[in-house]
Amino acid sequence: MTNPAPSAAKLLLVDDEPSIREPLADFLRREQFEVVDAADAAEARGYVAEQRFDLALLDIMMPGEDGLSLARYLLSSQDLPVILLTARTEETDRVVGLELGADDYVAKPFSPRELVARIRAVLRRGARQAAPEGTPEAYIFDDLTMQLSTHQLIGRAGEEISLTGGEFRLLQVLVERAGRVVNRDDLLELTQNRRADVFDRSVDNQVSRLRRKIERDAASPALIKTIRGGGYTLAAKVSRR
Repeated sequence: MTNPAPSAAKLLLVDDEPSIREPLADFLRREQFEVVDAADAAEARGYVAEQRFDLALLDIMMPGEDGLSLARYLLSSQDLPVILLTARTEETDRVVGLELGADDYVAKPFSPRELVARIRAVLRRGARQAAPEGTPEAYIFDDLTMQLSTHQLIGRAGEEISLTGGEFRLLQVLVERAGRVVNRDDLLELTQNRRADVFDRSVDNQVSRLRRKIERDAASPALIKTIRGGGYTLAAKVSRR
């Protein structure tokens, strides 16, 4: 096994098929990633409880707990970037995974080199989103407080509002561009590092869920406004702390 460079990103690879998992793990190690591979979700959960990872690669179709359930756990409890490995026929599962907050998906059969490029793109985006010295610790808008370091949204009565990783990233993009229109393609590019196709409604679905969680009246949203033919905008004054 190739020893990873000291600064190598540490990946969790979960796939129940040894003929895919083992050669892919070896390839990723040759690309200077540190790789821990697991045959199922239970084994993966055990590794996550003991080790820190930079990104997870999850097969969707696995016996027992499937990849979507494991992704939901990793995104909510670990805030871990996730790339889904899917069959080409699993369009619905891909959409569900992206709406959960997964960062990307790769359809099988895939090129290992393309997967490496996608892994590095997700890791670069995460590095850009890490708050450098001098950036705010929180955004405050409409009596809501968005804590960047802990990825928490505190409600108007002091309660924590539960957001998925994807919902948090989407809200952060809108908050940082308050008063400006952000179109759907740009939202997908900024939050999921991909472009939309004509049938992709994942952003619209995430906005609908966000409105139910943060609007004073979700039936008549005043905070996240839809701009016809354009996209969305956050109609609120934002302060930094």
